[in-house]
This record gives sequence, C-alpha cells and structure tokens, in this order.
Amino acid sequence: MTLASLPELVALDSIVDGVRIPPDLTVPLTPRVRRLLDTSEMRRLARVSQLGLVSLVYPGATHDRLEHSLGVYRLALEFLRRLRQDERFASVVDESDATAFIAAALLHDVGHWAFCHPVEDMALPEIPRHESLVASLLAGGEAGAVLRDGWSLDPARVASLIDGTADDRAGRLLRSLLSGPVDVDKMDYLVRDSLHAGVPYGRHFDQPRLLGSLCTDDSGTTLAISDKGRTAAELMVFARYVMFSEVYWHHAVRSATAMLQRAVWVVRDRIEPARLVQCDDDGFIRWITTAAAGTAAEPLVNGLFGPVRRLFKRAASFDAIRHPEVHRALAGRPYAETAAIAHRLAARLADRLAVAIAPHDILVDAPPAEREVEFRLRVKERAGRVGGSRWHWLEDLSPVVRSLAREQFDDLVKRVRVFAAPHVAAHIAACDDLPHVVLEATHG
Repeated sequence: MTLASLPELVALDSIVDGVRIPPDLTVPLTPRVRRLLDTSEMRRLARVSQLGLVSLVYPGATHDRLEHSLGVYRLALEFLRRLRQDERFASVVDESDATAFIAAALLHDVGHWAFCHPVEDMALPEIPRHESLVASLLAGGEAGAVLRDGWSLDPARVASLIDGTADDRAGRLLRSLLSGPVDVDKMDYLVRDSLHAGVPYGRHFDQPRLLGSLCTDDSGTTLAISDKGRTAAELMVFARYVMFSEVYWHHAVRSATAMLQRAVWVVRDRIEPARLVQCDDDGFIRWITTAAAGTAAEPLVNGLFGPVRRLFKRAASFDAIRHPEVHRALAGRPYAETAAIAHRLAARLADRLAVAIAPHDILVDAPPAEREVEFRLRVKERAGRVGGSRWHWLEDLSPVVRSLAREQFDDLVKRVRVFAAPHVAAHIAACDDLPHVVLEATHG
C-alpha cells in the first residue's frame, strides 16, 4: 500500500461517505474512522466546548472539541495529499507512519477536559496537563482497543505523536504537522473559532495557497513552505495575532478567566484530580458550583454559571510598552503570588479610597509563565532557472512575522489587567495613581 491508497485519502478524493461540519465542509468517514468516533473518549469531546468561557462574550462560540477534531482530521488528509508529492517526506514517512498521523489528528484533543486551559495556566501541582493524559487514555480505553484492532496501530505510537515524545525521524516530522508554526490544529481552530465567534479575523489567510506550498525542510525533519506560500503564512500570523487580541484575550474573556481561576484557587483543597480531568462542561460546572457553596468562590461561580451573568469590570490594563514596570513585575508569576498581590492591592485600595473592598473583590490577571511559541518556519526559495534552492527563516524575510509573532503576543496582547467587582469598580477607576499602587502591592 502507498500513501495514495490510504483509505482516508481515497475517501477524501471521492467524498462518497462523510459528515458535514462548518464552514461547508464534508469530512470523509471510513469504517475505522467511524469506530474511533463512536468511542466514549471521542463522544466526551462533543460535550466539551472548544472555547469555554469565550461564549460569555461571543454567544455563538459554543462549538465543541469533536467538531474541531473532525476539522483537524480533514486537514491532516489535505496535508498528506500535498506532502506525498514531496520526495523527502515520502522517503521518511511510510504507510504505517501516515496512518498513525491520521489517527493522531483525530484523537489530538482526547486528553482535553472542560475549561482546562485557564486552570492549567495556574500551574497547580496537583493538576496534570492534558497532554500528559493521552498515553494512559489510549493505553487502556476504548479508543486504544480500536487503534489496535481496527487500525493495526500501537496506541503508544499515536500518543507519542500527540504528546510530542516521538523522537524518531518520522515521528519528529509528523509531530511538526500536528504542532508547529503551520499545523493542522492552528489552521483549523483559527478559521473555526473565528466563524463561530462571528468575527472575520481568523478566516483570511488563504488556506489553499498555504496548503499548496507545504514541503519538508532541507534536513527532512520538519515542515516548511515554498516561497509561494510566504504571503499566506504572513496572513496566518496576523490572523493568529488578531484572534488573540480580539477573542482569546478580549478583556471580558479575561475577566471571566480571572474569576474562574480565583474560584478554583479558593476551592483547590476540594479538587479530585482524577475526577476533574474526566469532566465535560456540565460535570465541571456541577462540581465547582457544589465546591464553591458557602465560600468566597460562590459569587464568582454564580457570576459565571448562574442565571445572571455578572462579570468583574476592568479597572486597569498594563502592557509592556506603556507600563513596562507593572507588566514586568507581574507577568509569569506563580498563581499563588498573583493571588496574594491581588489581596494586598485590595487592602491598599480600601485604605487609599476609604471604601470597603473585600480581598476577593480584586482580581489580577497576568500572562502565564509559558510564552507563545515563536513562529519559526523555513521557507524554500528557488535559486533561478539553473535550479537549486536557498533556505531562509520566514522571520528574516518578513517584518510582519518578526513583529507580530515575537513581541506582540506576550508584550502587547497578553496584558496585565486588574478587575474589580462591579460594586467597587467605579471607586477604583477614580484612583489616579493606580499603576503605582499596583507596583506597591507586588513588593509585599
């Protein structure tokens, strides 16, 4: 069997049997793909929202991780259809490797649990990262049995592509297709999240042109593009930047995120990690509502998940350009320190303004320690009619990429923000030296 004869690639070309997903896409289904989709691990993803708290701000953003997984799987087939023409790729990736990649694309979110990204950003030692759950889920679950019996695959091989532990040449190359500057995950979620949020920002990076430019780099170990895809890649960087700015790190989304993180922090002694990481959205909301009852977390949880939405108000915002001292003092702090700073800030503001401000009336939202991955991508440039190629880094060719993919994400988009309970927000807005007070609070 060759790559061209893989059942899923044949199905992509024929579209005889498939399922429809937005935006106007048919996802090809083969019998073994159907078997994976019917497992409990994949069905749970239909009950886990892709964007979680974003729907509190963008009401249409209620799509689930199963829809996203189907989109990623379809893009994986598009990647293979293009790359099977690349001599380096074909020399490294055999049919078994390609089959494992297809399965990994479909299963790449199998470790996700409800609202896991904001909770993981807190870096609580008792809560594992979702990537670390994949190997055990596939080793002992229904999906693993289907991989062994229906796909003739070792579940550990598929897990290693998803969690990044594959260290053989084919594994490293395929991993770059799953998680890299241009990968099947980003190319789907930018378009899909933009569509459901009702904004245009993530849908204008010429996906067909980018797909048509895919190749392997000069070492044959990672994904690259030809120079024909350069503009499309630049547009993808810009799309990602604007989606972070206007959707993922929208100030009201970050208010909801800060509220959820504080609520989890308050009830952290009631967390059962093994149970939490199996939660779908409804299960998580039931758990935290019960755990928060009678604690300082209760009004926060009610404001997020109760009958009336009640988000904290933005009192101040600090980026690395206009307020470098504040941003530097708070970005990347452990959550325990951020919570303590917020408590000290509440006390200082109460004294300064002569207003009753409770410790949990103030939330400080700061960028997590883990920074965005830089957009490092190789570009193949034809050397002229005599043949041969020259290789460049995209950032060396593009001022757009140098600016947006490096400085802008963590220094401007990911701002430090102070949020206040609605009943005290107006008082805090009257504090004319709030940056100085915030800095004081960081010093203890």
